[in-house]
Amino acid sequence: MVAGKVALITGASRGIGLGIARELVRSGAMVAITARKRDQLDDAVQSLGAGDRVIGIAGNTGDSAHRRDAVAEVVERFGSVDLLVNNAGINPQYGPLTGADLGAVSKIMEYNVVAPLGWVQEAWRQWMAAHGGVVLNVASVGGIRAGAPIGAYNASKAALIHLTRQLAIELAPGVRVNAIAPAVVKTQFSRALYEDREEAVAATYPLGRLGHVEDTATLGRFLLSAEASWITGQTVVVDGGISISG
Repeated sequence: MVAGKVALITGASRGIGLGIARELVRSGAMVAITARKRDQLDDAVQSLGAGDRVIGIAGNTGDSAHRRDAVAEVVERFGSVDLLVNNAGINPQYGPLTGADLGAVSKIMEYNVVAPLGWVQEAWRQWMAAHGGVVLNVASVGGIRAGAPIGAYNASKAALIHLTRQLAIELAPGVRVNAIAPAVVKTQFSRALYEDREEAVAATYPLGRLGHVEDTATLGRFLLSAEASWITGQTVVVDGGISISG
């Protein structure tokens, strides 16, 4: 149950973040979504069709002032921030790590690991420490199995998975912290991994298809809900079976 809860979802103007927002809105939650580009954010808010139960807050997830102000705005507007979804992430590095630009690698770690921690810190300081809540981190199956050509991204998601466990211990019992680890989901963010060869890529999955946003959104809603009240520190894989296929 998430009806009446207030959720803040980062990087949610499209893809998995927007899918989770749609699922939470459908289930009766109030939702704030963030993204860098105001026009895309406004379109996303409009697409959710929930009137004053949804707001968009533009800003860069790597900016500490944006994180602080966004959490404050959500609390002021809706009265709480019960649910935090760390979905925003980047991947500017492709190819072998031996030739990777270290600036790009550092940026990946900053946005995919440090920024999620920053969001948790703000939610904790401004609401969850006193009132409790739930955090959901969007990791990746790449965080549990190595593979080219996105090694730096995979390493960042492995760190996010461990951060999930660490925070689950530190924030218990008032705050639960879990993660989901999708394989390739058909979004704009991941299109380089399947574009122009979707059939061949899908054939490597035991279930014979790539993921849909809805596959992650329904799982995310469950982990954020009271139905998952005895689950914390876990990373749930949603990958069409690819991680067990060798």
